[in-house]
Amino acid sequence: MLVYPSGVDVSSSALRFLAQQLRRHRRAIGSRWRCLTAGRQAPLTLAHLRVGHTYAQLAAGFGVGTTTAYRYVTEAVELLATLAPSLADAVRAASVKAYLILDGTLLPIDRIAADRPFYSGKHKKHGMNVQVIADPFGRLLWASPALPGAVHDIRCCADKGYRGAGGTVRIPCWGRWENLSAGQKAVNRSHAKIRALVEQAVATLKSWRLLRKLRCSTTRITSLVQAVLTLHLTSSE
Repeated sequence: MLVYPSGVDVSSSALRFLAQQLRRHRRAIGSRWRCLTAGRQAPLTLAHLRVGHTYAQLAAGFGVGTTTAYRYVTEAVELLATLAPSLADAVRAASVKAYLILDGTLLPIDRIAADRPFYSGKHKKHGMNVQVIADPFGRLLWASPALPGAVHDIRCCADKGYRGAGGTVRIPCWGRWENLSAGQKAVNRSHAKIRALVEQAVATLKSWRLLRKLRCSTTRITSLVQAVLTLHLTSSE
């Protein structure tokens, strides 16, 4: 395999944060000699998450075995996932805001047609449903555990997928545009402008290219999303 120097568009603060967490983790578990230092394990993990490099590519680039690359990435991802904010954390952080914006996104996965629980009829593809919360400025605050794509948004405010949520969730007026009153159309236009902000948060999440097409076990996707969220929030500080 041809190996060449490359760059990863991740902030140096995220790299330092991850390397520091890995060093602490190694001390806590009494880890001895490793093929790579924590300072090298960190960029290996970031290259996987940000660029989507395969374990074979990482192994060649960092001079380790494919199994070692997989083990290093898994260790770092699980560590980062434990540091991700909970829903309660996000609500407390946003308690001084006028409102929060909730929306769902589908993370495409590599599945066969027979895997019906993962097929989203709305998007016409297989994937995992992840809900995100953003503040009124479109800043990403929280991401939910990943659920099969067939799960409706209301089970995982919001767009029309949340119809029937009730309570304080606010959704657009339901119905065909030509059948809505002038007031309802004005409400929907205003709602669409607000929702555009949460779409920025979703785009931020998917700027980590691994999440654009996941080829791993679906049981690992929640940890990957939470790890990316932790790194994003670290870079934003």
